[in-house]
Amino acid sequence: MTQTKPTTAHQRRGKTPNARDLDTRAGKAIRWIEKHLVIPDGKFVGKQFVLEDWQCAEIVRIYDNPHGTRRAILSFARKNGKTTLAACLLLLHLCGPESRINTQLYSAALSRDQAAVLFDLASKMVRLSPTLRPPYVTIRETNKQLHCPARGTLYVALSADASTAMGKSPIFLVHDELGQVTGPRHRLYDALETATSAHDEPLSIVISTQAPGDNDLLSILIDDALKEADPRVVVSLYSAPDDLDAFDIETIKLANPAFGKFQTEREIIGMAEDARRMPARENEYRNLVLNQRVEAHALYVSRGVWKRNGAKARPMRVCYGGLDLSEVNDLTAFVLVSDYGDGQYDVHPTFWLPEHEIELRAKKDREPWDVYAKSGELELTPGSSVDYSFVAKRIVTLWRKHDIRKIAFDRYNMRHLRPWLIRAGMTEAQIDATFVDFGQGFVSMAPALRYLEGLLLNEKLRHGMHQVLKVCASNAVVKLDEAGNRKLDKKRSRGRIDGMVALAMAAAMLDTTSHERHVFEDIKLDDLIMA
Repeated sequence: MTQTKPTTAHQRRGKTPNARDLDTRAGKAIRWIEKHLVIPDGKFVGKQFVLEDWQCAEIVRIYDNPHGTRRAILSFARKNGKTTLAACLLLLHLCGPESRINTQLYSAALSRDQAAVLFDLASKMVRLSPTLRPPYVTIRETNKQLHCPARGTLYVALSADASTAMGKSPIFLVHDELGQVTGPRHRLYDALETATSAHDEPLSIVISTQAPGDNDLLSILIDDALKEADPRVVVSLYSAPDDLDAFDIETIKLANPAFGKFQTEREIIGMAEDARRMPARENEYRNLVLNQRVEAHALYVSRGVWKRNGAKARPMRVCYGGLDLSEVNDLTAFVLVSDYGDGQYDVHPTFWLPEHEIELRAKKDREPWDVYAKSGELELTPGSSVDYSFVAKRIVTLWRKHDIRKIAFDRYNMRHLRPWLIRAGMTEAQIDATFVDFGQGFVSMAPALRYLEGLLLNEKLRHGMHQVLKVCASNAVVKLDEAGNRKLDKKRSRGRIDGMVALAMAAAMLDTTSHERHVFEDIKLDDLIMA
C-alpha cells in the first residue's frame, strides 16, 4: 500500500488572519459563524466561536473557490473538532448566508449513534445561540431534524441503517466519518450524491479520519481529488508522512491542527506513549492520531508483553472466571484468574475441542491441537461436537474443589449448558449466585480489555505460557467503535481467540469484585458508627 502524503499545497496551512474582513462568501460565512454561534460543549462551552486560522483557511478554500466547490474533503485526526466544524457549516446552510429557500440538508453516517452526534452538536448550538434559538430554528429530537421556518429549510440526520435515502433532493450534505466505509461503494453515499442533481450548486462536505485501505471509498475520493483533475473538488489532508518519527511532537502536529489549542495535549501524548510502549496499539495510534492510511485494528497484545507475563502460575486461591461457550464444533474456553492478594494474579485455563477428527482439524487450523491434547493443555470431548455435559462436569468439579467466586459468561449458549450444570450437582440458586451474564459488545468489553491490558503492561499476570492460551493471544485483534472503545473481534482475527475472550471476562470479574472490596475496606468502623 502506498501511503498518501500531503502535497506542498496541503502542507501550507494558509494562516489567514484577515479572512474575516474579506468581502466574499468565505468572509461572510466566517463573520456569521462568529456572530451567531457559540461553543456547544467542552471547557469553553457557551463562549462565542472564534475560529482558528486553519479553520478560516478551510472555509476560504471551500467557499472562495473560483471554480465553485462541489465536494470538499477534510481529513485529519480525531479530536480536532471535525464534527463541530461540520455543525457550523450545516447551520450556515440552514439559516445563515449560505441558506437557500425551501431546500433540504442531510448528514449521513454509518450508525444511528454516529448520525446523532452531528445533530446533537448543531442542536446545542441552536439552543445556546441568542439569535437562532427556537422558534427561529425548531428542533425535532425524535426525528433528528432542524427546521428554519423563515427560510423553509430542513435538515435531517440519516444513518446507513435507515430504510432508504431515495426521494431526497439535498442541496447540502455532510458525510460524517466516511472513512469507516469498507470497500469502494456505499449505498447511502451513492443515493445521496446522485440526488443532488436537482440543484445548480450543491455542496458535499466529507469530514473524516482516513480509511484503512487504498480500495476503501474515502481513499478513492482523496486520491482522485489529489490529482486535481476536477477543480470543483477540494481536499485538505492533514496526515503525518509515514517516514517521520511517529512519536515526535512535530509529526503529531501535522495531523492535528488543533494540537495545543482545544485538543488536549496530555491525552494525545499519552496515546503516543502507549503505542510506543505497546506495539499492538501502534496501528490504532497511526490511524486515529496521525491520520495515516493503516488498518486501525491490530493485535491486542504483543508477543513481548505476553512473554513477560509468562511466569509459572501458582496453585489456585480465590478465583474469578470467564466462560466462552463455543458453537458445537469450536473451541470452548474456561479461564480462571486466581487472586493471592499480593498484586500478582495467576491464570488457569481449560480448553475443550471435540475428539472426532482432531488431526484433520489441526491441519485445517494449522494448529497442533492433537499435540496440545497429548500435553494436557487441551481436553477432548467425545464425539464430533463439544459435549456440554463433559464441560459442565469439569466446571462443577473445579467449583467444588476451589474457591470460585464469580464466573462471567456469554449468554448465547448458556441456555444449553445450564441443564447440564444442574445434572452435575449445582442448584439453580448456586448457578445464579456464581454465574454472571456478560455482554460481548463495546459497553462491557471496553473496560474489561482496559483493565486486562493494565495487568499485562505492568506484568501482573502469571499464565505459564500455556500453549492454547498463547495461540488465542497471538490471534486476538480489537475492533474500535466511533468513540475509540474496543472489543475483541473474532471475525477479523486470524484464528481462535476464545481463550482471550474468557480471560478478559475473568479479569472483569476480578476488577469489579476487588474494587468493591477495596471501597468497603477503606471505610473505618468509627466512620460507620458516626454515620
